[in-house]
Amino acid sequence: MRWVITGGCGFVGAALVNHLWQQHRPSIRVVDRLSAGKADALHPVPHKILKTLPTANTWSENQVDVFAFDISDAAAAQFVSQEADIIVHLAANTGVQPSIADPMMDCQSNVLGTLAYLEAARASNPKRFVFASSGAPVGAAPAPVHEGVIPRPLSPYGASKLAGEGYCSAYHHSYGLDTVSLRFSNLYGPGSKHKTSVIAKFCDAILQGETIAINGTGTQTRDFLYVDDAVGAIMRAAFTNGIGGELYQLGNGRPTSILEILQLLEQQAKRQGLSMPPVRHSSPLSGEVQDTYALTRKVQQHLNWKPEVDLETGLERTLQSFLPQAAP
Repeated sequence: MRWVITGGCGFVGAALVNHLWQQHRPSIRVVDRLSAGKADALHPVPHKILKTLPTANTWSENQVDVFAFDISDAAAAQFVSQEADIIVHLAANTGVQPSIADPMMDCQSNVLGTLAYLEAARASNPKRFVFASSGAPVGAAPAPVHEGVIPRPLSPYGASKLAGEGYCSAYHHSYGLDTVSLRFSNLYGPGSKHKTSVIAKFCDAILQGETIAINGTGTQTRDFLYVDDAVGAIMRAAFTNGIGGELYQLGNGRPTSILEILQLLEQQAKRQGLSMPPVRHSSPLSGEVQDTYALTRKVQQHLNWKPEVDLETGLERTLQSFLPQAAP
């Protein structure tokens, strides 16, 4: 089995690569420009960084080949995707605020980058193309959100992810490409030290003894999904038959406020002998929804998937991974 994983050195990508290598040892090609993600995230999986395209298109069996290319590089996409069985497209601009600051950058990455790999997949015809989306396309819809809600994005990031979903659907119906789109809720877990998501920022602030910044009152709610559960969903999406062209909303189905996250982390910090730094509230951010959580009935029925790691356990593992003695 031959896998192409864009963003494979990022948070979810590295977790997926490590899972595949430990469980299945397939041939894996990672595409990552190594800006946010770092190749060290693949440790202890053996890997080699390639900054130029080889002359021969030979798949490695004893290591993961990391192609250090931008996802909008169409020639690299075509080369890397040749003879692939599964393509998992994770690479993207992942922030609402960066997309508001630079919508052209967001479009270049999330729309044109996705299109480059769909075109490559159209040429190589893999068994499955899995696209990582998010809850952002839905926007300010009343909770719980699900696949039937009419999308009304609040940010360029939401719009670009919606475009990716649309192109996946179009490539399935126009070209017969077996695409599946997964809308992930807020992801967290070990390996997130370099992320700017709320749980990662809280854990880093606790370890550094720096002021914890909360945008708004902290009463806003989110649906938090542990990284191993996200990997499990990707695996099921890659191998479940008869789901081409489908879209799935993923999450733990539990609305959790930012203040509740902080309280749970405070409990975990005390168990680790850590002191809680002060908290500072600032103005709410634009483009962010107030309350959301996912209804996951469809993915449970079609993929027989449901989250296995509860929030308390997940937060304990995440905070422990931020400790100095924890592996990178």
